Amino acid sequence: MKLNAILIDDEPNNLDHLHFLLDKHCPDVQVAGTAQNVEDGLALIAASRPDLLFLDIQMPGKDGFDLLKALPDRELEVIFVTAYEQYGIQAVKFSAIDYLLKPIDTAELTEAVHKVSERVKNKRRNDQLENLLELIDKKTDKTSHRISLPMMRETRLVLTSDIIRCEAANNYTSFFLTTGETLIVSKPIYEYEELLADYGFLRCHQSHLVNSGHVLSLIKEDSGYLLLSRDHRVPVSRQRKDAVKKALGF
Repeated sequence: MKLNAILIDDEPNNLDHLHFLLDKHCPDVQVAGTAQNVEDGLALIAASRPDLLFLDIQMPGKDGFDLLKALPDRELEVIFVTAYEQYGIQAVKFSAIDYLLKPIDTAELTEAVHKVSERVKNKRRNDQLENLLELIDKKTDKTSHRISLPMMRETRLVLTSDIIRCEAANNYTSFFLTTGETLIVSKPIYEYEELLADYGFLRCHQSHLVNSGHVLSLIKEDSGYLLLSRDHRVPVSRQRKDAVKKALGF
């Protein structure tokens, strides 16, 4: 199955380089056209109705997010391409949307294209894109923000307030929810420590990240542990105990 793609970047050299990499390493991608600004990009998207959009974030005038907000139909897939981890990348990560840093690594490019191919093949709706735009627009307060958790068979959008705690196991992270469900994601816990820091989550142990909104008490016995909602009990490491007590007001 061929993916019909459009490339949008204000730098012609970047467009040429990405086009070259796609021709060489991604035979399933057919580049339908390129554009150097939001207005031309929107016209090209309307004319060719692509499956996939490679989109630079920072461009003169209107940026990549402005383009996405202007789309009447957001069923297409998006891979962001950016020169550095600039404004908006935190929201992109939070919504589990693929992005590539320039200069583009070919292995990361082929992996991102493969994931898009699987989603298009299975006709999965791009709810992650809608979630990203909500975060960028700040239409919702943080209590209603949802984080995208990519699992083996699906990507779940979960309210941060519904996450009781996270637990690490090698390069996997388990999310324990208020519903009683446990969701397992193949990403290390330190990535989520960064993403969830602004949502009241604390790293209390090398293997544990907890939602302070679900902490009921600090138990001093057995070297100390936190009692959380649904009777979850999480150890507190000696190195982190003072910081945890200060953050929780104990």
